[in-house]
Order: sequence, then C-alpha cells, then structure tokens
Amino acid sequence: MAILLGIDTGGTYTDAVLYDDSPLASHNGVIQSAKALTTKYDLSEGIRNAINAVLLEAMVDGAPDIRLVSLSTTLATNAIVEGHGTPICLLLLGYPGDALDLAGLRQAVGADPVVFIDGGHTVNGDEQMPLDIESVRRAIETHAPNVTAFAVSGYFAVRNPAHELAVSDLVRKMTNLPVTCGHELTSNLDAPRRALTTVINARLIPLLQQLILAVRGILAEKSIHATLMVVQGDGSLMDADMALRQPVQTILSGPAASVVGARHLSGEDNVLVVDMGGTTSDVALLKDGRPVLNMEGATVGGWRTMVEAVAVHTFGLGGDSEVRLTESGGVVVGPRRMAPLSLLAHQHPGALDSLRRQLDDKKIGPDAGLFALRQRPIEASASLSAEQWRIWEMLANGPTALAEIINEPRQAYFRRLALLQLVDRGAVVLAGFTPSDAAHVLGHQNDWNVEAAQIGAELWARRFNAIAHTGQEADEDAQAFCKRVVRQVVVQSGRALVTAALAEAHGVALDARDPAQQLFVDHPLDGLDYPDSVLDVSLTLRRPIVAIGAPVATYYPTVAERLHTRLCIPPHAGMANAVGAVAGGVMQTVHVQIKLLEDESGFRVHLPTGIHDFSTLDGAGDFAVEQAGKLVEALAREAGASDAQVQTQRLDHIARIPKEDDAYEDMYIDSTVIATAFGRPRLAERLGIGD
Repeated sequence: MAILLGIDTGGTYTDAVLYDDSPLASHNGVIQSAKALTTKYDLSEGIRNAINAVLLEAMVDGAPDIRLVSLSTTLATNAIVEGHGTPICLLLLGYPGDALDLAGLRQAVGADPVVFIDGGHTVNGDEQMPLDIESVRRAIETHAPNVTAFAVSGYFAVRNPAHELAVSDLVRKMTNLPVTCGHELTSNLDAPRRALTTVINARLIPLLQQLILAVRGILAEKSIHATLMVVQGDGSLMDADMALRQPVQTILSGPAASVVGARHLSGEDNVLVVDMGGTTSDVALLKDGRPVLNMEGATVGGWRTMVEAVAVHTFGLGGDSEVRLTESGGVVVGPRRMAPLSLLAHQHPGALDSLRRQLDDKKIGPDAGLFALRQRPIEASASLSAEQWRIWEMLANGPTALAEIINEPRQAYFRRLALLQLVDRGAVVLAGFTPSDAAHVLGHQNDWNVEAAQIGAELWARRFNAIAHTGQEADEDAQAFCKRVVRQVVVQSGRALVTAALAEAHGVALDARDPAQQLFVDHPLDGLDYPDSVLDVSLTLRRPIVAIGAPVATYYPTVAERLHTRLCIPPHAGMANAVGAVAGGVMQTVHVQIKLLEDESGFRVHLPTGIHDFSTLDGAGDFAVEQAGKLVEALAREAGASDAQVQTQRLDHIARIPKEDDAYEDMYIDSTVIATAFGRPRLAERLGIGD
C-alpha cells in the first residue's frame, strides 16, 4: 500500500486527503480528510494548516509513510485574474511591428520591456532573416537587472525553434534568470497568442516558485520525503520541477482536479460535473470517462491563452455568495463572494454582539448586517488614498460594521468607494448574509455560529419586506426568507447547468437579458405555480449530474428533480478536488507536423527540437513517428511518470481535387503525428527516501 497526500486550495477552503492507491482500498481510497481556511495572502499558510489537520486526524503511531504529494492550486488562475505577476522582458524574434496590437498583447505586457529582434522563420520553417544575436545580447544586458524572467517568442518557432533555442541558451549563459520559450508551451500557430501565453508563463514562474518552495519546506518540517506533483489544467499531473518551468499549464488546475475526483469517486463516465464551492460553481462535461478539453485554449481573466485545459464554465455562485435584494423586491445570489455571518461570528465572537445591537435597532439601514475586515497585510509603503488608509485603520481591531465605517452622510459616497477599492485589491473582505447562513438557519449546515446566521436572516427579511411588501401579503419571517434564498440558488444552479449544456452540446449561448429565458429556464426551475401562464414548460437534462463540493447536498437534489435527471453525490463529495489531485495520472502529448517542401521535392518534419528533410513521405512519416514517441516518453518521465505507455497515430490530410469527366485526384496536404504518453506518477522510495 502506498499512501498519497492530495491538497486542493479553493476559494474558501484548502482541503487535504490521505489516499490509499492500492486496488483493494475501501471508501474510494480515502483514508482521512480535513479542511482549513484558504489564506489568500499566503496560500502556503492554509496548506500548512490543512496538512496539520489531516495528519492529526490520522495520527496513530506517528505520521504515515507518504510517498506522493500532489497539489491542485488556484495560484496561477488567481494571479492572472487579479493582474498579479513579476516584471519580465519579452523578446520578439522576427515579429512584425504591429504584433503588440493583436490578441491583447500590449495590455498583457503593460509597462514591462519589449524588444523586437531580427530573426524568425517562415511557415515552412526556413529562416526568414538571420537572428541578430548581438541585439539579443544587448537586450539581456540592459534588462536583466530589472526583471525576474525572460519570455522569448519567435515567429513560426513552432515550425523551427532554432532561434528561440539560441536566445534561451544565451539568457542562461548571461544570467541566472528563468527563461520561457513559446514553442515549449504549444505547437499551435497564431504568433501573438503564443507570445501572450509565453508572457503569462514567465510572469508566473517566481510566484509558483515561492509556493513550491514553501510546500517543500512544510513537508520537510513534517519529515515527509515524497515526490511533489502539481495538477495541470487538463487534469493530469506534472512533477513540481516541470511545473516551475511551465506554471501556465496549471491554470484551471482546481476545476480539472474536481472533474478527475468526481470521475474517481462516482465511477460515472458520461455526465455533467458541477463543483460548487464557497465562491464559484464550475460545470464541465465528462465524456467516456475523460474531461472534455478546450482545444482552442483556456480563457482566464479575459486573456485567451494557448493552454489546453478542461472546458469549464464558471459561475459566480457558491455557498458564500452575496445575497442581494433588487429594487423590484427580488433576491439575487452572487457573483461577489462575502464572508458568511455565521463564519464571521465563529472566528470573531465580538461580531455577534454587534449583530445583536443592529437587530435591536428599530430602523434597518442599507448597511445593516454588513461588516468589513482585513484579509491580508498591507505594507506601510502601499499607495493608498487618505480615505483608504482611514478605513484600513478602522479595521485594525477586527471586523467593523459598515454602518460604523460609513457613518458620515457627506462622506458616504467617497468612503464607500474607497472601501470597495480595498476589496478589489484583495486587502479587505466584506461579510454579510450568504446561502451558507440560510443553510445554517434551515438546519442543513451547522459548522459555524447559528445565532449569527439567524440574526442575519431576520435583518435581511426586514429589509426584503420593506422593499417587496405590497400590503396584500404577510411579511416573510426569517425562515421564509431563507427558503427564498435556497430557491434562488436552485434556480441559478439549474440555469448554470443548462447554460453549460447548451454551450458544449449545441454552441448556443443563453442571453440573460432575454425575457424568454425566464419563461423557458427559470420558471421550470423555481417550482412555483404560474396559473396565468398559457404555457407549461419543463426541462429535461439528458445527462446525469455528478455534484461535488460541500454545499451541493442542500441544493442539487432539487436541481436534479426539476431537470428530470439522475443525481450522484458521491462519498467524500466535499473533498473531490483533493482526491482528484492524487487520483489522476501523468499525460504528455507531442505534435509533429510533416509538410511538403516549397518546391515539392520532398517532405519536412517539424520537430520541437528542429527540422529534418526527407525525399519520401514514408521516410518522413516513419522518422516522425519514431521521434515523437521518444520525445513524448522523455517528457512523461520528466513530468514524473514511472512507466509511461506511449501511443502514436499519424493523420494524413488528403484533398480530393475534381478533374474532368467526374474524376477526382488525391492531393497531399500535410500530416500530423500525435504521440501521447500515459503513466502513474512516480512514488518516492519507502523509508523516507525521496525521489
């Protein structure tokens, strides 16, 4: 038996599981699990707490002999979304002068230096211009002291990487800085998007390095001498050292781990998987036991990368989503996250006294039941406005009611604006009534302070009644308001599933502004009777749902019932992401192109290591298949596979050209060789000997 440790850092919680990978393991392999709150200002702290908790739960005669640790991390995704990253220098080899105006590259680079250098190749892999190596040398000397990494992207480098490789070698000889080459990340064309992906990767290297080093330090403290791996965006695993070179491959790591974990825990092959956490709901399609990937490249934070990752549809809907009241007296949940009042009082008991005082107040203001608290430290040198510093100081002693912060009518607008700017920076988080609080009131959840949730429900019910009451209906009490919130979460959850299913299966996008959506989607999901409607509409989802995440038991039985489909909430559903972090395997893919030479005298094989010419297609094809197999096997070993199984296929693209007398002639276009290597991750040796 080998014991593995899976870790997932989510928006609210960091989960950890101890996992038995033997075929006869019971309980889906899960030995023990534990949660700790995610510390967004320093992910390693939450990881440390989760590891401590799961080891404490499992402790018998000392720490178990853990041989593999695998990490599903939000770091890359969050850094891209929040615009974080370290300064880099982008070297563009042979690019046209307008390249920065394509694919959002100029906005992505920002103020970081960009140097255009003569060089690059043609679509056939021929040199379009000699590489100006002296300009490369000057660029490195000029910018190396002020950046943390270099990004190198050559024109048509995927057809011939020679110039990128030469520049990479020179950066390594002249500096100790990491360097990223575009051809290492993708074999696809579209030079500006490849450069964008290269920039993002280079920026992420120092950030992921900090996390990996911190996790390794934690493991060393615990005397855990194990292989460390990271989940990629396609759900497969990669060795931490490879992840340090290609951190962009870990975007959407969390959603990918959730799909892998859902497949492992449920045993289902063709389903919609929904992962509902504290902040978001992620929906993905599982087909024939594998997650459907976005082959065009994942879009994160508005940037369309070239990273092949799970095709996930993310919605701002979770257990900790903000409950909002509309001007017309409706209830909307999300998309912004708030700290639940029940959790706030659990962690800061003084907040409960403030809630009690607010409930005793006969007048319920717009900020009743809302709090602000510090989320991460701010350095004294930070560029904050005077109003922002004033609010920051107000929060020095813990959570503070918004009514106390915004207590001067003449300053209300500017103070509220300053507060929201602090929230956008991630320095401050707001607390208020959430679906998690409603679940506490209704008895579906009892993790935190129930009284705080009850008071919050009463405050929100009074606000709701003030807006929605028409004089013809009785005021809703706290219980009724909580049921209304749960019903709204069911509607929005069902709408998310329908939206994802339509997009994946039919390429249709729902328009939230279309009133027909309310009739054909929302009404069948809310369970209410509409006696005046001339249409009776129902929805049937023709795929089962596998629902994972801590809140799903509260909402998804009703969602599945109203979508007339089968629901599976597998054992350990609240820990599926952490299970997915260790249940997956290593997978690497290499694409090799074969093209006709320009004069049609032979065939050219475009390898990631260079180009090779052949006089016959059979010779080129045999060489491409052989080399692709060797390259992908080496990549799989580098990614941490123990015994990789290699599969290769060659696809010849032939066009049928019409001739006279209804005859056709076959014309060769090109060939693609795809080599894929699969393997289980390599485990550390027993008795504490690392890999």
